[in-house]
Amino acid sequence: ALWKFQAEHPANTSNHRSGAIITVPKQESLESPSQITQIQRDLRARLTSTARVDFRGSAGYQNATTRWSAGHHPDFAAVVVPTSTEDVAASIKLANTLGVPFLAVNRGHGTAMDINDCRHGINIHIRSLDSITFAEDGQSAVLGGGVYGDQVIRFLAVRGKATGLLGPGLGGGLGRYQGFYGLVADNILEMTVVTAKGSIVTASDRQNAGLFWAMRGAGHNFGIVTQIKYKIYDDVVPVWWIATYQFTKENIDQVFEVLNQLNGNGSQPKELTTYTVLAFDREVSHEPFIVVTIYFAGSATIGQIYAQPLLNLNPFSITNRTVPYPDLADAVGTGTSSPVCQQPGNSAALYPVGLLIFNTTAIHRVYDIYSDLVTNYPDFSHSIVQFEAYPVEKIQSVNHETTAYAHREDNLLVSLLSIYTPSTTNDIIALNYGRHIRDAFHAGQSSRQLNAYVNYASGDETVEEMYGHEEWRLKKLRRLKEEWDPQGRFGFYHPIHGLD
Repeated sequence: ALWKFQAEHPANTSNHRSGAIITVPKQESLESPSQITQIQRDLRARLTSTARVDFRGSAGYQNATTRWSAGHHPDFAAVVVPTSTEDVAASIKLANTLGVPFLAVNRGHGTAMDINDCRHGINIHIRSLDSITFAEDGQSAVLGGGVYGDQVIRFLAVRGKATGLLGPGLGGGLGRYQGFYGLVADNILEMTVVTAKGSIVTASDRQNAGLFWAMRGAGHNFGIVTQIKYKIYDDVVPVWWIATYQFTKENIDQVFEVLNQLNGNGSQPKELTTYTVLAFDREVSHEPFIVVTIYFAGSATIGQIYAQPLLNLNPFSITNRTVPYPDLADAVGTGTSSPVCQQPGNSAALYPVGLLIFNTTAIHRVYDIYSDLVTNYPDFSHSIVQFEAYPVEKIQSVNHETTAYAHREDNLLVSLLSIYTPSTTNDIIALNYGRHIRDAFHAGQSSRQLNAYVNYASGDETVEEMYGHEEWRLKKLRRLKEEWDPQGRFGFYHPIHGLD
């Protein structure tokens, strides 16, 4: 097995492309009981009367610290449930005074390695900041910093509105509506940001423009967003057609040739998204198989035209249906209540690569590595390899210098999503296979530098791979980091360091 081969080779943590194993670092020891007492006392004194503070042993603490991936577990002395931007600011100021870390948490889905470095800090649980109101012009909405995609989509749908809020906007934000509206980040008009000093500022094209630029693509490094003003649109496509096709490995070349044709080197129709996975289920097959899902914003009649080349390949399973857009995620098993979203007790890790086309030679190699993982290690049997093809013309029509998001030229996004039983040994297995699959994908486009979508990044990627290879872009980010967070207080999600 691949794991056995890697275990026999010396560790090398300096270059992820070596494929070498790493030693999982030991966690730092906790702070003293007297400091815990001080945090508890001072938080109660500084917050508004409606805010809540939860401590170890309480149900509120348990709910706020349970994460999607059990392997990513920052340690908190206290949880603050704010009811205002001022509560967030007060929490940061106290953390700075005491010299303890803090971390903003919404639904707890982050899988960055750096999250585990937050030890005995303050969890600022912004999920409570979930207000949604329409602006007077009807063309924008004001969203609290704790809202999430499904919540906003359903709120707007019953009012005849739509938006592309389907991905974390601070890292760009990809999603099925991006063919119509572009990145989540491209639709943000204004932000209320609490900075590393605990200051409350407005960021927009007119106020603190540098911070606004950085927040849209590298925002996890610069502040906590408590409110945004966001573009909304009339919902012109309330119903979507979805179809799922399953194939054996013998169809790899033909399936991905069709997917390349549908993508058209980044020119696929704005209404069309394809999401493909390599999956493993012993009740279906003794070896991994291919699952292709087509999402079409429109009628089944037109959607079936795009799906016909896949039907011509004789899939061994076919399903299709038409659903209202708010029900789309639930229909394909990725809604907020679905098992993949809940992930009770499992660990998860992602290893992304941005591509221009699907290279079938590379995909055969990826298939072999993935098959080795899921067939030899039962703890990993629910892992998948993802192939995401969103319409990109709207994204690529925006000048790449206008935001910190650096990967507008990518047409496709692929990744291994490892899902496994938590253990130190399994963490290392996940890392080794993740690196090998990432390297195999990148070998299929060796003339390009590796791009890693920051919202998926595992944390062993370089700053350049996550935030862009252009020298001017990194210099600008580092200068802004020095200006807004010189002490690196926002350092637990793929951190950027300031100027030396």
